[in-house]
Amino acid sequence: MMSLINNAVVTINGGSSGIKFALYEVEVSESLKPVFYGEMEFIGPRANKINFTENVTKKKNSVSMEASDPGDAIHLLMDWLVKQEGFNAVTAIGHRVVHGMKYTEPQLITPELVDALRSICEYDPEHLGTIKLIETFALRFPAIQQVACFDTSFHTSMPAVAKILPIPRRFGAKGIHRYGFHGLSYAYLMEQLEQIAGRETAQGKIILAHLGNGASLAAVKAGKSIDTSMGFTPTSGLPMSTRTGDLDPGVASYIMRSENLSPEQFSRMVNHESGLFGISGTSSDMRELLKSESTDSRAAEAVELFCYQTKKWIGSFAAALGGLDTLVFSGGIGEHSPEIRSRICAGLSFLGIELDETKNINNDAIISAGGTKVCIRVIHTNEEFMISKLTCKVLNFIVGK
Repeated sequence: MMSLINNAVVTINGGSSGIKFALYEVEVSESLKPVFYGEMEFIGPRANKINFTENVTKKKNSVSMEASDPGDAIHLLMDWLVKQEGFNAVTAIGHRVVHGMKYTEPQLITPELVDALRSICEYDPEHLGTIKLIETFALRFPAIQQVACFDTSFHTSMPAVAKILPIPRRFGAKGIHRYGFHGLSYAYLMEQLEQIAGRETAQGKIILAHLGNGASLAAVKAGKSIDTSMGFTPTSGLPMSTRTGDLDPGVASYIMRSENLSPEQFSRMVNHESGLFGISGTSSDMRELLKSESTDSRAAEAVELFCYQTKKWIGSFAAALGGLDTLVFSGGIGEHSPEIRSRICAGLSFLGIELDETKNINNDAIISAGGTKVCIRVIHTNEEFMISKLTCKVLNFIVGK
């Protein structure tokens, strides 16, 4: 297919329920222009759907297809991608890799890097399935360079006291400590905050709340992460759509003994059967829970727990920061649910957090009440843009925005 695009980057952001993707044109002006973006949903063992938006027309489209398993779905996605305008100009593929362990910067993907990532699969088996994506794309497109962008990189600035786990030192020597995640999202949010509010604001005391199917918060001071709610794996911190969040180790050992669960079975329970879904027993979708909470007490409890725990993390991070200047809501829930934002902020006026409910309902960019100490913002996150930008920097394509 002919294209007017000379150089482009594809981003692949694999998750447990689907694959987000985007294609960016690398312009002569050293900037990135989105061409299309979307997501392949894993909605069943065979049925899969690609939802995508053409950036120029903003036209949303959907393509249904049938795959025998997630591996087959990846091949169907690649078949679809090669037919799209601009793909023939792709010279790099950027991947989001959730757990970086010792890697603190994006890396060109080599066989040695893949072996290193495979060696740490036991630390985070839920997310390092990204290796399968990397290998499959490499087999299909061997001439296209690939780059790994690590979700843990943003939090490498955390002080030792925020990283250390209270377990025997020998485990720390093996790399078992708090890493934090959602780093690509947080990096993008900080860039956006500086662009729209100025450097002085971005250097202040900030709490970033990435609230979606996966949910976490980060405390940022002087532009650096000083703490975050997720720890050694993305299962910890807030209760999420299907993940437990923080869990008493005694509960873990008791359940494994009493239910005779293997480590693999327990991992599945805490990652795929818990959180909002586990508490409600009906849904992991916050929108569905809000609709049914008036008639379903378990749905109401799931919503209440999510808001309560988020409120607690905001309070603890305000203490860690020594105050608070800016609170940013992002992610699917954070960007689109005024009701959840309102419940989280309720009762936090002692920290200077007060919503303007009209602005909140309208999803304004700034939703705090006038004259209050803390500026509350809603900023759309864009992990795909950060993946493309980091990929281009690794390969020296661009240095600009």
